[in-house]
Amino acid sequence: MSLNRRQMCLALPALFLFVSCLSAVGEESALPSGAFRFDQLPLYIANNNAQIRMIMRGKLASREGIEVHETTLPPGGAPTTTTHHHPHSETWLVREGAIELTVNGKTHPFGPGSLGFARSNHEHGIRNIGNTAATGFLIAVGPGAQLQT
Repeated sequence: MSLNRRQMCLALPALFLFVSCLSAVGEESALPSGAFRFDQLPLYIANNNAQIRMIMRGKLASREGIEVHETTLPPGGAPTTTTHHHPHSETWLVREGAIELTVNGKTHPFGPGSLGFARSNHEHGIRNIGNTAATGFLIAVGPGAQLQT
């Protein structure tokens, strides 16, 4: 089916209404604004003795997935046994300790106040390279970020 210019111009208002309805649906199912109190965050101990506090997980009003959690890794610890990749991007902000980020085979050591980033589909992994526990925050944004475990 082909449309002439007149038919297309007549269809545009309906298209704009449809798109605005989709946006409203996305906003209704999006994470609400608010604060996340540390003393109310659930603590999970992973198989590798990492302590994980889930802060928030869900969808943004822009429909992107998001997950934010705090992780404390024991000396030498890593959240995963191997490097990996996925469609969402990840950002790490170190609060204390020494972390090494590996992205596409290149290592990047960083410490308190520093930030590491792995963009979508880049092979990556982190580990604690210090002699004490390392604590930081992970922020994952993009397709599937809200589905991480």
